[in-house]
Amino acid sequence: MPRLENGISKGHLQVEIDRNLPKQGAGKIALVADDTALLRERLVGAFLSDGFETFSAKNGKEAIEVVSKIKPHIIVLDLSMPVMNGLEAASQLRRSFPKTPIILSTLYAGALSNKDAYNAGISVVLPKTAPFPLLIENARELMEE
Repeated sequence: MPRLENGISKGHLQVEIDRNLPKQGAGKIALVADDTALLRERLVGAFLSDGFETFSAKNGKEAIEVVSKIKPHIIVLDLSMPVMNGLEAASQLRRSFPKTPIILSTLYAGALSNKDAYNAGISVVLPKTAPFPLLIENARELMEE
């Protein structure tokens, strides 16, 4: 993934989601944080395909650093990441960016209580098995609220 002058990774993969959907992400910035490189790149590609300018991070700590530089319109965090997990990152991000929606993507959605997600500032919890169009649709809806 190419690095910008400030050291932030910017997505470059294109993933076809649905050519019939309008690219509603145009002019919007997304951050995707996941420690699994392949999934991170596919999520970045999904947002790019919808017109988002998209950046990525490998863990929660890096996500916090990137968010402070790019001020995204939507943030997608993996729950289980090294250095800092998604809940810890969301909690810190919520204090600095109270209006930015945060989607938590996890394989362990059933193990996470709604109260824990709410207290951390998570807007929506989606399973990692959710289709990319559903993730993009949720991102669009959250940005409209």
